[in-house]
Amino acid sequence: MRVMVELTMPKTYKDEPVFYEMIKRFEVVPTIIEASFSTDTGWAYIKLEGVEEEINKLFDFLKSKNIIVDIRS
Repeated sequence: MRVMVELTMPKTYKDEPVFYEMIKRFEVVPTIIEASFSTDTGWAYIKLEGVEEEINKLFDFLKSKNIIVDIRS
């Protein structure tokens, strides 16, 4: 499965290794297409590849961290 996603991250995660956790905890391959981060917020437009079940687990994980997940198809 391949899906394009925009993530919006609150400033509480600006110093956290969110993408590292994605790779280590879930069997997904994230490719950053475009991103911007500041001291207040951050966003990333990424392509995710993996099995649907793993991608859904990743979405649940991100949402539990108050990271907004906007699926772009």
